[in-house]
Amino acid sequence: MADQPFDTARSADAATVTAPDGAIVHPLLVLDGAGSMAVFELAPGEVTRAVSHATVQELWHVTGGRGLLWRRQAEREETVRLHPGTVVSVPLGTVFQFRADADAAEALRIVAVTMPPWPGDPEEARPEDGPWPPTVA
Repeated sequence: MADQPFDTARSADAATVTAPDGAIVHPLLVLDGAGSMAVFELAPGEVTRAVSHATVQELWHVTGGRGLLWRRQAEREETVRLHPGTVVSVPLGTVFQFRADADAAEALRIVAVTMPPWPGDPEEARPEDGPWPPTVA
């Protein structure tokens, strides 16, 4: 593997963009060909759009707030409770949707690693049907 430069970032200084599912995203770091890291936020009461990814998979670590994650692969599906310390996987092709509890004192905050790095292609996040009506713009 070719040498990659060291990189350092502060999440407080990260740009703010909107993910295809409607969550707020703060992109952090990228290791070329390996993965990227970002922080996702969803305000209390908000619900994302359901999507699946065409080429990437993710690992999530919830660091703030509370909510639910629904995910489906073929005939298997589940809904899991999200709270600080919860870690989940979103394997390639999984349909998923998440929501922040309306009565939470803070936004749902998730640190995510995407493998390979997020490609930036608008076709990456494919619209899907989920269990909840989305509330994000």
